[in-house]
Amino acid sequence: MTLRKPIGSHSGPGTDFDTDTGSTIDTGAMLADLRTLVEIESPSRDLDALAASARTVAAVLEDRLGGRAALIESEAGPHVHWSAGGDPSVLIVGHHDTVFPLGTLARRPFTVENGRATGPGVFDMLGGLVQAIHAVASLDDRSGVEILVTADEEVGSHSSRSLIEERARACGAVLVVEGAGDGGALKTGRKGCGTFHVTVTGRASHAGLEPAAGVNALVEAAHQVLDIAALGRPGIGTTVTPTVASAGTLDNVVPAEATITVDVRVETAAEKERVETAFAALAPHLDEADITVRGGIGRPPMPESASAGLFALAKQLLPGIGGVAVGGGSDGNFTAALGIPTLDGLGAVGGGAHADHEYLVVGAMAERARLVAGLVHAIRSVHDDCDDRGQGRSGRDA
Repeated sequence: MTLRKPIGSHSGPGTDFDTDTGSTIDTGAMLADLRTLVEIESPSRDLDALAASARTVAAVLEDRLGGRAALIESEAGPHVHWSAGGDPSVLIVGHHDTVFPLGTLARRPFTVENGRATGPGVFDMLGGLVQAIHAVASLDDRSGVEILVTADEEVGSHSSRSLIEERARACGAVLVVEGAGDGGALKTGRKGCGTFHVTVTGRASHAGLEPAAGVNALVEAAHQVLDIAALGRPGIGTTVTPTVASAGTLDNVVPAEATITVDVRVETAAEKERVETAFAALAPHLDEADITVRGGIGRPPMPESASAGLFALAKQLLPGIGGVAVGGGSDGNFTAALGIPTLDGLGAVGGGAHADHEYLVVGAMAERARLVAGLVHAIRSVHDDCDDRGQGRSGRDA
Protein backbone atom coordinates (compact mmCIF):
# COMPACT_ATOMS: atom_id res chain seq x y z
CA MET A 1 0.00 0.00 0.00
CA THR A 2 1.31 3.42 -0.94
CA LEU A 3 -0.51 6.68 -0.42
CA ARG A 4 0.07 8.95 -3.38
CA LYS A 5 -0.04 11.82 -0.89
CA PRO A 6 2.10 10.55 2.00
CA ILE A 7 0.69 10.46 5.48
CA GLY A 8 2.34 13.23 7.44
CA SER A 9 2.58 15.64 4.51
CA HIS A 10 -1.03 16.78 4.88
CA SER A 11 -1.60 20.27 6.22
CA GLY A 12 -5.26 20.69 5.41
CA PRO A 13 -8.33 19.42 7.22
CA GLY A 14 -6.56 16.32 8.46
CA THR A 15 -4.57 18.18 11.11
CA ASP A 16 -7.20 20.60 12.37
CA PHE A 17 -8.48 18.13 14.98
CA ASP A 18 -8.24 19.70 18.43
CA THR A 19 -6.91 17.19 20.92
CA ASP A 20 -7.64 19.59 23.77
CA THR A 21 -11.38 19.60 23.17
CA GLY A 22 -12.69 16.08 23.59
CA SER A 23 -15.69 16.84 25.77
CA THR A 24 -17.07 13.57 24.41
CA ILE A 25 -14.20 11.59 25.98
CA ASP A 26 -15.42 10.56 29.43
CA THR A 27 -12.74 9.05 31.68
CA GLY A 28 -15.36 7.66 34.04
CA ALA A 29 -17.04 5.80 31.20
CA MET A 30 -13.68 4.46 30.04
CA LEU A 31 -12.89 3.19 33.53
CA ALA A 32 -16.27 1.46 33.67
CA ASP A 33 -15.54 -0.34 30.40
CA LEU A 34 -12.01 -1.16 31.55
CA ARG A 35 -13.39 -2.75 34.71
CA THR A 36 -15.79 -4.81 32.59
CA LEU A 37 -12.96 -6.17 30.44
CA VAL A 38 -10.49 -6.76 33.27
CA GLU A 39 -13.05 -8.69 35.30
CA ILE A 40 -13.54 -11.13 32.43
CA GLU A 41 -10.17 -12.84 32.74
CA SER A 42 -8.69 -13.82 29.40
CA PRO A 43 -5.48 -15.85 29.61
CA SER A 44 -3.98 -16.89 26.29
CA ARG A 45 -4.82 -20.46 25.19
CA ASP A 46 -7.78 -20.76 27.61
CA LEU A 47 -10.46 -21.13 24.96
CA ASP A 48 -13.45 -20.89 27.28
CA ALA A 49 -12.13 -17.76 28.97
CA LEU A 50 -11.23 -16.20 25.62
CA ALA A 51 -14.70 -16.94 24.24
CA ALA A 52 -16.27 -15.12 27.20
CA SER A 53 -13.80 -12.26 26.78
CA ALA A 54 -14.50 -11.95 23.05
CA ARG A 55 -18.23 -11.75 23.68
CA THR A 56 -17.63 -9.02 26.24
CA VAL A 57 -15.34 -7.04 23.91
CA ALA A 58 -17.96 -7.33 21.17
CA ALA A 59 -20.66 -6.08 23.53
CA VAL A 60 -18.58 -3.04 24.51
CA LEU A 61 -17.86 -2.26 20.85
CA GLU A 62 -21.52 -2.51 19.91
CA ASP A 63 -22.67 -0.50 22.91
CA ARG A 64 -20.22 2.36 22.29
CA LEU A 65 -20.05 2.35 18.48
CA GLY A 66 -23.23 0.71 17.25
CA GLY A 67 -23.36 -1.80 14.47
CA ARG A 68 -22.29 -5.40 14.86
CA ALA A 69 -18.96 -6.78 16.03
CA ALA A 70 -18.17 -10.10 14.35
CA LEU A 71 -16.59 -12.98 16.26
CA ILE A 72 -14.08 -14.77 14.05
CA GLU A 73 -13.40 -18.24 15.42
CA SER A 74 -9.87 -19.65 15.41
CA GLU A 75 -7.92 -22.45 17.04
CA ALA A 76 -6.55 -19.85 19.49
CA GLY A 77 -9.93 -18.39 20.45
CA PRO A 78 -12.27 -15.82 18.92
CA HIS A 79 -10.97 -12.66 17.32
CA VAL A 80 -13.32 -9.66 17.27
CA HIS A 81 -13.75 -7.42 14.21
CA TRP A 82 -15.82 -4.24 14.05
CA SER A 83 -16.22 -2.07 10.97
CA ALA A 84 -17.97 1.24 10.55
CA GLY A 85 -18.54 0.48 6.88
CA GLY A 86 -17.53 2.56 3.92
CA ASP A 87 -14.21 2.49 2.10
CA PRO A 88 -11.63 1.08 4.58
CA SER A 89 -9.03 3.68 5.52
CA VAL A 90 -7.62 2.92 8.99
CA LEU A 91 -7.24 -0.24 11.06
CA ILE A 92 -6.95 -0.09 14.84
CA VAL A 93 -5.29 -3.24 16.18
CA GLY A 94 -5.42 -4.64 19.70
CA HIS A 95 -5.73 -7.93 21.55
CA HIS A 96 -7.90 -9.23 24.36
CA ASP A 97 -5.73 -12.10 25.58
CA THR A 98 -3.46 -11.52 28.57
CA VAL A 99 -0.56 -13.39 30.15
CA PHE A 100 -2.27 -13.81 33.52
CA PRO A 101 -3.80 -17.19 34.53
CA LEU A 102 -7.33 -17.57 35.80
CA GLY A 103 -7.52 -16.63 39.46
CA THR A 104 -5.20 -13.62 39.18
CA LEU A 105 -8.20 -11.30 39.53
CA ALA A 106 -9.05 -12.71 42.96
CA ARG A 107 -5.57 -11.89 44.16
CA ARG A 108 -5.25 -8.61 42.28
CA PRO A 109 -8.72 -7.16 41.64
CA PHE A 110 -9.44 -4.16 39.46
CA THR A 111 -8.78 -1.07 41.55
CA VAL A 112 -8.59 2.67 40.94
CA GLU A 113 -6.52 4.44 43.57
CA ASN A 114 -4.13 7.37 43.73
CA GLY A 115 -4.53 8.11 40.04
CA ARG A 116 -3.73 4.58 38.92
CA ALA A 117 -5.87 1.70 37.72
CA THR A 118 -4.53 -1.75 38.52
CA GLY A 119 -5.59 -5.29 37.73
CA PRO A 120 -4.55 -8.01 35.28
CA GLY A 121 -4.18 -6.61 31.77
CA VAL A 122 -4.93 -2.94 32.46
CA PHE A 123 -1.75 -1.77 30.69
CA ASP A 124 -1.18 -4.69 28.32
CA MET A 125 -3.49 -3.99 26.74
CA LEU A 126 -7.08 -3.64 27.81
CA GLY A 127 -6.64 0.03 28.69
CA GLY A 128 -5.47 0.89 25.19
CA LEU A 129 -8.36 -1.06 23.71
CA VAL A 130 -10.90 0.88 25.77
CA GLN A 131 -9.28 4.20 24.89
CA ALA A 132 -9.42 3.34 21.19
CA ILE A 133 -13.11 2.43 21.36
CA HIS A 134 -13.95 5.72 23.06
CA ALA A 135 -11.73 7.60 20.58
CA VAL A 136 -13.74 6.27 17.66
CA ALA A 137 -16.99 6.88 19.53
CA SER A 138 -16.08 10.56 19.80
CA LEU A 139 -15.94 10.99 16.02
CA ASP A 140 -18.97 12.32 14.18
CA ASP A 141 -18.02 10.34 11.07
CA ARG A 142 -16.59 6.87 11.67
CA SER A 143 -16.79 5.57 8.11
CA GLY A 144 -13.70 3.69 6.96
CA VAL A 145 -12.62 2.77 10.48
CA GLU A 146 -12.06 -0.85 11.49
CA ILE A 147 -11.10 -2.30 14.88
CA LEU A 148 -9.55 -5.77 15.12
CA VAL A 149 -9.07 -7.34 18.55
CA THR A 150 -7.21 -10.64 18.46
CA ALA A 151 -7.08 -13.57 20.87
CA ASP A 152 -3.47 -14.74 20.54
CA GLU A 153 -1.04 -11.81 20.45
CA GLU A 154 0.67 -12.86 23.66
CA VAL A 155 1.47 -16.29 22.20
CA GLY A 156 2.72 -15.33 18.76
CA SER A 157 -0.39 -14.35 16.75
CA HIS A 158 -0.16 -17.55 14.73
CA SER A 159 -3.92 -17.78 14.11
CA SER A 160 -4.50 -14.06 13.64
CA ARG A 161 -1.55 -12.98 11.50
CA SER A 162 -3.24 -13.58 8.14
CA LEU A 163 -6.37 -11.73 9.27
CA ILE A 164 -4.32 -8.79 10.56
CA GLU A 165 -2.40 -8.59 7.30
CA GLU A 166 -5.59 -8.88 5.22
CA ARG A 167 -7.35 -6.02 7.00
CA ALA A 168 -4.18 -3.90 7.09
CA ARG A 169 -3.80 -4.20 3.32
CA ALA A 170 -7.44 -3.28 2.88
CA CYS A 171 -7.25 -0.23 5.15
CA GLY A 172 -3.83 1.12 4.24
CA ALA A 173 -2.85 2.53 7.65
CA VAL A 174 -2.55 0.86 11.05
CA LEU A 175 -2.73 2.21 14.61
CA VAL A 176 -1.62 -0.28 17.28
CA VAL A 177 -2.94 0.44 20.77
CA GLU A 178 -0.31 -1.44 22.76
CA GLY A 179 0.89 0.30 25.92
CA ALA A 180 3.02 3.42 25.59
CA GLY A 181 6.75 3.56 26.12
CA ASP A 182 8.33 5.27 29.10
CA GLY A 183 6.89 8.72 29.69
CA GLY A 184 4.05 8.09 27.25
CA ALA A 185 6.32 7.75 24.22
CA LEU A 186 4.92 6.24 21.04
CA LYS A 187 6.65 3.15 19.69
CA THR A 188 8.11 4.04 16.33
CA GLY A 189 10.14 0.90 15.76
CA ARG A 190 10.31 -2.64 17.08
CA LYS A 191 12.81 -5.42 16.81
CA GLY A 192 11.90 -8.59 15.05
CA CYS A 193 11.60 -11.38 17.56
CA GLY A 194 11.22 -15.10 17.80
CA THR A 195 12.00 -18.26 19.70
CA PHE A 196 14.13 -21.23 18.73
CA HIS A 197 13.91 -24.67 20.32
CA VAL A 198 17.04 -26.80 20.05
CA THR A 199 16.84 -30.49 20.88
CA VAL A 200 20.01 -32.50 21.46
CA THR A 201 19.73 -36.28 21.16
CA GLY A 202 22.44 -38.48 22.62
CA ARG A 203 22.46 -41.99 24.08
CA ALA A 204 21.83 -43.06 27.65
CA SER A 205 24.17 -45.27 29.64
CA HIS A 206 25.06 -45.97 33.27
CA ALA A 207 27.02 -42.99 34.55
CA GLY A 208 29.13 -45.17 36.87
CA LEU A 209 29.53 -48.48 35.09
CA GLU A 210 29.98 -47.41 31.47
CA PRO A 211 29.78 -43.64 30.98
CA ALA A 212 31.80 -43.86 27.77
CA ALA A 213 29.11 -46.03 26.21
CA GLY A 214 26.73 -43.11 26.26
CA VAL A 215 26.55 -39.90 24.26
CA ASN A 216 26.06 -37.16 26.83
CA ALA A 217 23.34 -34.82 25.56
CA LEU A 218 23.97 -32.41 28.43
CA VAL A 219 27.62 -31.95 27.48
CA GLU A 220 26.60 -31.44 23.86
CA ALA A 221 23.98 -28.92 24.97
CA ALA A 222 26.65 -26.99 26.87
CA HIS A 223 28.66 -26.68 23.66
CA GLN A 224 25.55 -25.57 21.78
CA VAL A 225 24.66 -22.91 24.36
CA LEU A 226 28.05 -21.28 23.87
CA ASP A 227 27.78 -21.49 20.08
CA ILE A 228 24.27 -20.04 20.16
CA ALA A 229 25.15 -17.18 22.51
CA ALA A 230 28.03 -16.23 20.22
CA LEU A 231 25.53 -15.48 17.43
CA GLY A 232 24.48 -12.25 19.13
CA ARG A 233 25.65 -8.91 17.76
CA PRO A 234 24.49 -6.41 20.38
CA GLY A 235 26.32 -3.57 18.66
CA ILE A 236 23.80 -3.71 15.82
CA GLY A 237 20.83 -4.65 17.97
CA THR A 238 20.91 -8.43 17.63
CA THR A 239 20.46 -10.36 20.87
CA VAL A 240 20.52 -14.16 21.01
CA THR A 241 19.75 -15.30 24.53
CA PRO A 242 19.45 -18.90 25.73
CA THR A 243 16.68 -18.73 28.32
CA VAL A 244 15.58 -22.25 29.29
CA ALA A 245 17.46 -25.56 29.30
CA SER A 246 16.73 -29.03 30.57
CA ALA A 247 18.49 -32.38 30.46
CA GLY A 248 18.72 -35.71 32.17
CA THR A 249 16.46 -38.04 34.12
CA LEU A 250 18.46 -39.44 37.06
CA ASP A 251 21.76 -38.62 38.67
CA ASN A 252 23.31 -41.93 37.61
CA VAL A 253 22.22 -41.88 33.95
CA VAL A 254 24.12 -40.25 31.09
CA PRO A 255 21.50 -37.89 29.60
CA ALA A 256 20.00 -39.06 26.33
CA GLU A 257 18.26 -35.77 25.56
CA ALA A 258 18.59 -32.08 26.30
CA THR A 259 16.59 -29.07 25.17
CA ILE A 260 17.48 -25.40 24.86
CA THR A 261 15.08 -22.51 24.33
CA VAL A 262 16.48 -19.31 22.84
CA ASP A 263 15.02 -15.79 22.60
CA VAL A 264 16.17 -13.82 19.54
CA ARG A 265 15.71 -10.11 18.72
CA VAL A 266 16.92 -8.41 15.52
CA GLU A 267 16.62 -4.94 14.03
CA THR A 268 17.02 -5.75 10.35
CA ALA A 269 15.82 -8.30 7.83
CA ALA A 270 19.44 -9.12 7.02
CA GLU A 271 20.11 -10.07 10.61
CA LYS A 272 16.95 -12.16 10.68
CA GLU A 273 18.24 -14.14 7.71
CA ARG A 274 21.74 -14.48 9.18
CA VAL A 275 20.53 -15.78 12.54
CA GLU A 276 17.99 -18.19 11.06
CA THR A 277 20.67 -19.55 8.71
CA ALA A 278 23.07 -19.99 11.62
CA PHE A 279 20.52 -21.93 13.66
CA ALA A 280 19.84 -24.21 10.71
CA ALA A 281 23.59 -24.88 10.45
CA LEU A 282 24.18 -25.84 14.10
CA ALA A 283 26.33 -28.97 14.19
CA PRO A 284 27.15 -31.37 17.03
CA HIS A 285 30.53 -31.40 18.76
CA LEU A 286 30.28 -34.98 20.04
CA ASP A 287 30.34 -38.03 17.82
CA GLU A 288 26.88 -39.57 17.41
CA ALA A 289 25.04 -36.62 18.93
CA ASP A 290 22.20 -35.19 16.88
CA ILE A 291 20.85 -31.62 16.75
CA THR A 292 17.28 -30.67 15.80
CA VAL A 293 16.12 -27.04 15.54
CA ARG A 294 12.59 -25.71 15.25
CA GLY A 295 11.15 -22.23 15.52
CA GLY A 296 12.29 -18.98 14.01
CA ILE A 297 11.90 -15.21 14.04
CA GLY A 298 8.15 -15.09 13.60
CA ARG A 299 7.72 -11.33 13.94
CA PRO A 300 9.78 -9.41 11.37
CA PRO A 301 11.39 -6.12 12.37
CA MET A 302 9.26 -2.98 12.37
CA PRO A 303 11.56 -0.31 10.88
CA GLU A 304 11.14 3.25 12.05
CA SER A 305 10.53 4.26 8.43
CA ALA A 306 7.14 2.51 8.64
CA SER A 307 5.97 4.88 11.36
CA ALA A 308 7.60 8.11 10.19
CA GLY A 309 4.57 9.69 8.50
CA LEU A 310 2.09 8.77 11.22
CA PHE A 311 4.51 9.83 13.95
CA ALA A 312 4.84 13.23 12.27
CA LEU A 313 1.05 13.54 12.38
CA ALA A 314 1.01 12.56 16.06
CA LYS A 315 3.55 15.27 16.86
CA GLN A 316 1.38 17.84 15.11
CA LEU A 317 -1.61 16.70 17.13
CA LEU A 318 0.24 16.45 20.45
CA PRO A 319 3.41 18.56 20.37
CA GLY A 320 6.15 17.24 22.59
CA ILE A 321 5.15 13.60 22.40
CA GLY A 322 8.18 11.35 22.06
CA GLY A 323 8.94 8.25 20.08
CA VAL A 324 11.11 5.26 20.88
CA ALA A 325 12.23 2.05 19.21
CA VAL A 326 11.83 -0.96 21.50
CA GLY A 327 12.92 -4.58 21.67
CA GLY A 328 9.51 -6.16 22.19
CA GLY A 329 7.33 -7.24 19.30
CA SER A 330 3.66 -6.64 18.53
CA ASP A 331 1.21 -7.20 15.70
CA GLY A 332 2.51 -3.94 14.26
CA ASN A 333 5.61 -5.85 13.18
CA PHE A 334 3.51 -7.78 10.67
CA THR A 335 1.83 -4.75 9.13
CA ALA A 336 4.99 -2.65 8.99
CA ALA A 337 6.80 -5.50 7.21
CA LEU A 338 4.18 -5.24 4.46
CA GLY A 339 5.13 -1.59 3.92
CA ILE A 340 1.90 -0.32 5.47
CA PRO A 341 2.22 2.86 7.57
CA THR A 342 2.06 1.67 11.18
CA LEU A 343 2.30 3.52 14.49
CA ASP A 344 2.46 1.63 17.79
CA GLY A 345 2.35 2.40 21.49
CA LEU A 346 -0.85 4.44 21.18
CA GLY A 347 -2.47 2.71 24.14
CA ALA A 348 -2.35 3.28 27.86
CA VAL A 349 0.31 5.24 29.70
CA GLY A 350 1.57 3.14 32.58
CA GLY A 351 3.95 0.27 33.16
CA GLY A 352 4.61 -3.13 34.66
CA ALA A 353 3.47 -5.15 31.65
CA HIS A 354 3.22 -8.88 32.49
CA ALA A 355 3.96 -8.20 36.16
CA ASP A 356 2.02 -7.94 39.40
CA HIS A 357 2.76 -4.22 39.63
CA GLU A 358 1.13 -3.48 36.25
CA TYR A 359 -0.71 -0.15 36.26
CA LEU A 360 -2.40 2.45 34.06
CA VAL A 361 -2.24 6.22 34.59
CA VAL A 362 -5.88 7.33 34.75
CA GLY A 363 -5.13 11.01 34.12
CA ALA A 364 -3.62 10.20 30.71
CA MET A 365 -6.57 8.19 29.37
CA ALA A 366 -8.55 11.05 27.83
CA GLU A 367 -5.51 12.62 26.18
CA ARG A 368 -4.50 9.30 24.62
CA ALA A 369 -8.02 8.70 23.39
CA ARG A 370 -8.10 12.16 21.83
CA LEU A 371 -4.75 11.47 20.14
CA VAL A 372 -6.11 8.29 18.57
CA ALA A 373 -9.25 10.15 17.49
CA GLY A 374 -7.12 12.88 15.95
CA LEU A 375 -4.98 10.38 14.06
CA VAL A 376 -8.03 8.56 12.73
CA HIS A 377 -9.52 11.89 11.61
CA ALA A 378 -6.27 12.92 9.92
CA ILE A 379 -5.76 9.57 8.14
CA ARG A 380 -9.33 9.59 6.88
CA SER A 381 -8.88 13.15 5.63
CA VAL A 382 -5.78 12.15 3.66
CA HIS A 383 -7.67 9.18 2.28
CA ASP A 384 -10.68 11.30 1.30
CA ASP A 385 -8.45 13.96 -0.23
CA CYS A 386 -6.69 11.36 -2.37
CA ASP A 387 -10.02 9.96 -3.51
CA ASP A 388 -11.33 13.44 -4.34
CA ARG A 389 -8.25 14.04 -6.49
CA GLY A 390 -8.76 10.68 -8.18
CA GLN A 391 -5.34 9.51 -7.02
CA GLY A 392 -6.41 6.46 -5.01
CA ARG A 393 -4.02 4.13 -3.27
CA SER A 394 -2.05 1.55 -5.13
CA GLY A 395 -1.59 -1.96 -3.81
CA ARG A 396 -4.55 -1.84 -1.47
CA ASP A 397 -6.91 -4.80 -1.36
CA ALA A 398 -10.64 -4.26 -1.44
